[in-house]
Amino acid sequence: MHVSLNDRPQPDTLLVEIARYVLHTEITSEQAWTTAHYCLLDSIGCALEALSYPACTKLLGPIVPGTIVPNGTRIPGTNYVLDPVQAAFTLGSMIRWLDYNDTWLAAEWGHPSDNLGGILAVADWLSRTAQAQSKPPLRMHDVLDAMIRAHEIQGVLALENAFNRVGLDHVILVKLATTAVTGKLLGLTESELVNAISHVFLDGHPLRTYRHAPNTGSRKSWAAGDATARGLRLALIARTGEMGYPGVITTPQWGFQDAVMHGQPLKLARPFGSYVMENVLFKISYPAEFHAQTAVEAAMQLHQQLKQMGKTAEDIAHIRIRTHQAALRIIDKKGPLHNPADRDHCLQYMIAIPLIFGRLTAADYEDEVAADPRIDILRGKMTTEEEPQFTRDYYDPEKRSIANALTLTLNDGTVLPEVVVEYPIGHKRRRAEGIPLLIEKFKRHLSHRFAEKQQQQILAHSLNLKQLIEMPVHEWVDLFVV
Repeated sequence: MHVSLNDRPQPDTLLVEIARYVLHTEITSEQAWTTAHYCLLDSIGCALEALSYPACTKLLGPIVPGTIVPNGTRIPGTNYVLDPVQAAFTLGSMIRWLDYNDTWLAAEWGHPSDNLGGILAVADWLSRTAQAQSKPPLRMHDVLDAMIRAHEIQGVLALENAFNRVGLDHVILVKLATTAVTGKLLGLTESELVNAISHVFLDGHPLRTYRHAPNTGSRKSWAAGDATARGLRLALIARTGEMGYPGVITTPQWGFQDAVMHGQPLKLARPFGSYVMENVLFKISYPAEFHAQTAVEAAMQLHQQLKQMGKTAEDIAHIRIRTHQAALRIIDKKGPLHNPADRDHCLQYMIAIPLIFGRLTAADYEDEVAADPRIDILRGKMTTEEEPQFTRDYYDPEKRSIANALTLTLNDGTVLPEVVVEYPIGHKRRRAEGIPLLIEKFKRHLSHRFAEKQQQQILAHSLNLKQLIEMPVHEWVDLFVV
């Protein structure tokens, strides 16, 4: 007769390592703090820009209209005052909506600044609550510290754990990272934080099907908001003293590794520190899925070449695309494209737009632009193939390139020299070139939402890191209220 042993196990090692990193490791890297500062500005800018899109704004705000929340979280660019969990969903969805915030690429993909939804939501609420009780509010230092740690947890676990291989979406890592770092902001003890993190692995997790043909849709734009809100909710549950599940990852048959990962162990590729924030990829020039960023840059160069030759995209007979394996898996797409989410995950569409128009903006994914028949005609002239060296360089920790190469053959038989772009402008190797443009991107997004006086107030309190980190969280957020 089979008898199951009921000895309560010690907490799984990964649960403990995450908790101890969050609570006890000091972040000393100046580069990490500087990059987190830029990441904060860029993420808030992306969130503000998303407010121009009704498909996004219809999802935002209180679940019950008119809800009053004492000391509630304020949402930048709006007049919403929300409970912190709904605020995390709202802000997280805004940040991710346009596919324009930062990116991390490895065995798993993702956008670590998605965690800012939960981080800023709970920090603002805690700061306002402390102020109301005549206690010291949280400072923006606390927000940036949490961002660095959330980036690290999500990014390090993405290095060698391919959740996509079992059909799960990368937002599982947003939920994990948000739970951990908001737990710290909420004052959880180490054992309470271990309990909170264990609940992440107990949860059901979204399937990637909303990111891939033939089902690509707008849930991919609010999935991160959902995940960061759930992470904060789990941390709040743990704060009540709710029990955890110490063997949730490794227990045979019923644990996460056996039940979800088909027996594959979760791997920690490197110790937690500040590596991910230091090396994160910014989307600076184009709101496009990151595996296509270099292809868009190449297409923009070719558009200029055609223009100088007195030719247009209609003179193109064929486009050869050499790319890396991840791009082929995620964004190589033929056939009809049904919605903006479908289009911004189509490599061919993201190449066609700059070749035709010499630009790629968020508006170019909308139905009005997509109705132009030249786009699908040009997509039909494209062929894709893997370049094995590009794939090797993509996974090489010393390079982490995201290369694409385009060759145009014209109707008259002319073959233009291949344009190869290995590193997008948001890559660490092009940081010096990219940061001034990142600041301009932030200013541009502010200008679309606020009057000149309010823009200048925001910039005066935001661009200097040493000044920003000392600022109470709620005072900084109030700068963005309309």
